[in-house]
Amino acid sequence: MTDKTMTFSIGDEQEQEIRKILLTVYDALKQKGYNPINQIVGYILSEDPTYITTHNNARNLIRRVDRDTLLQNLVKYYLTA
Repeated sequence: MTDKTMTFSIGDEQEQEIRKILLTVYDALKQKGYNPINQIVGYILSEDPTYITTHNNARNLIRRVDRDTLLQNLVKYYLTA
């Protein structure tokens, strides 16, 4: 009998979830008339949730994502795109 080890990675699923959250937050900020990029950057730098609107539950969504994980994914995306 051969012993094969199966590997499982949640990285792709986690990245997709982060992407969905960022897009939702971006859209909510845009709908409320904010500059979404500036607001998201402000949140990432300060971790102050008031940079993110409560519209469409955006503030609660963004707080689900660890800031370090968010930054890692953004840098990874930028460098591999």
